[in-house]
Amino acid sequence: MEDSPPPEPKPGISTRLNSFVASSRVGKRFKLAERNSTFTTELRAGTATFLTMAYILAVNASILADSGGTCSVADCTLVCSDPNVAASACSGSTLRLIQPTESCKFPPVNSGYSACLEKTRKDLIVATIASSLIGCLIMGTFANLPLALAPGMGANAYFAYTVVGYHGSGNLPYKSALTAIFIEGLIFLVISVVGLRARLAKLVPKPVRISSSAGIGLFLAFIGLQNNQGIGLIGYSSSTLVTLGACPNSSRVPLAPVITSSNGSVSLLPGGTVSDEILCLNHRMESPTFWLGVVGFVIIAHCLVKNIKGAMIYGIVFVTAVSWFRHTRVTAFPDTESGDSAYQYFKKVVDVHVIESTAGALSFKGMGKGHFWEALFTFLYVDILDTTGTLYSMARFAGFVDAGGDFEGQYFAFMSDAASIVVGSLLGTSPVTAFIESSTGIREGGRTGLTAITVAGYFLLAFFFTPLLASIPPWAVGPPLILVGVLMMRSVVEIEWSDMRQAIPAFVTMILMPLTYSIAYGLIGGIGSYIVLHVWDWGEGILGIRKERKSGSEGAIEDKTVDLPI
Repeated sequence: MEDSPPPEPKPGISTRLNSFVASSRVGKRFKLAERNSTFTTELRAGTATFLTMAYILAVNASILADSGGTCSVADCTLVCSDPNVAASACSGSTLRLIQPTESCKFPPVNSGYSACLEKTRKDLIVATIASSLIGCLIMGTFANLPLALAPGMGANAYFAYTVVGYHGSGNLPYKSALTAIFIEGLIFLVISVVGLRARLAKLVPKPVRISSSAGIGLFLAFIGLQNNQGIGLIGYSSSTLVTLGACPNSSRVPLAPVITSSNGSVSLLPGGTVSDEILCLNHRMESPTFWLGVVGFVIIAHCLVKNIKGAMIYGIVFVTAVSWFRHTRVTAFPDTESGDSAYQYFKKVVDVHVIESTAGALSFKGMGKGHFWEALFTFLYVDILDTTGTLYSMARFAGFVDAGGDFEGQYFAFMSDAASIVVGSLLGTSPVTAFIESSTGIREGGRTGLTAITVAGYFLLAFFFTPLLASIPPWAVGPPLILVGVLMMRSVVEIEWSDMRQAIPAFVTMILMPLTYSIAYGLIGGIGSYIVLHVWDWGEGILGIRKERKSGSEGAIEDKTVDLPI
């Protein structure tokens, strides 16, 4: 009697799940079988992508909150006519409460304005979550690509520090800047519909296109090295502008602009504002929060070297967790009124925060200003370049690009990106774009829109943990900003450094962005230098064409087959 063959082992749960989903309407809709992927692979890819980009939830809100949002002088609490007397004790015939001036928005920041900023930051966390969630859903559902979207790094810095300015000190108010993004998103949508975005991207000189990414990276790293949104390594110097800092709060003092009169006496400049505590008197490199930030930097850097997924989030989580302990030298909740308030909100852990100020905050009043259109076209340019470069590089990495340079779903991919920009502006955040971190999910095998939808699911969960996200300190945000700068420097290898006509505009673009604290000035400088360096060649070319045409017309009597140069 022959032995019967052993029974075949039953397929595992994941295998059965993958088979079921692949044969279902969902699997066919997202083409799981056609793209050689499985449902569990897409879930794993979405998880990897979210871990590598989750830092944007804290970083974006912190950067945008520096613009002041919708907060204004009206949010500042009343102060006593005698600045040496507290408002609560301001009484008597000679004392009275008065409305503060514009200076209340700057250090030392008025308590009322600080409270408004904190509410705005919470609003912006939710706005970041919502815009990212919607963007990922649109991309996954309509374009069926494994690309995640969120407010882009670089554009948020340009919005906060150049367009609106620190606490509203820029050229446009927050509401007008959102309107510029809204209109820019609509223009980008139209451009995507008619297919002009690739041609417009090519109008910008190649060295400026390539170097702008690196310049933005340097800009972000510069922000991450400072006190306001970083670890505090870079400080102010009265002689060299910048120098080594990282001294504790007790050793830092604010600065104020002064004016020297004809008799040599020095007095405060009328209408001048006091700076933040940026001048380091002594004890450099002794700030405990700086060294904690360094530990976070090392953790992230080590994870990046080892290609560990979620590198950015691990460093942020470690530094933040240590900073959550009260009564330490690195606490995020100091023993002050604001610190106590922040700690009470943190203890909620779970809270569904409703956007109060940033949603629908558009204002069309500033459209007549030149700065409005400058910001609009800068946003449009950056979005076209960033989106085009990211989408094509990710599609090429995933193996979607055909011989003609196109890929399936590209039309709806650009439409999704543009639509997300419009949605983000209505919620109050800077332009939403496809994230380069999507490459981690593609590396994990993500090939369909289910990867992007999985990322959207994680953003949905983040809705409920606003108190935790709002309690991430600046020295936890600084290290990922610096290392994002490292990642964005990759583009410099594409610059032809041996050709000075390419190298100089590229370098000018990169160096001006961080040192002028403006992406727009970097682009203007790069394009301007490119034109100056090429105008002679263009002139010679035009003259050469005219000479050849003239000689061709003279010789046409004898030889009527003369070809004109094109």
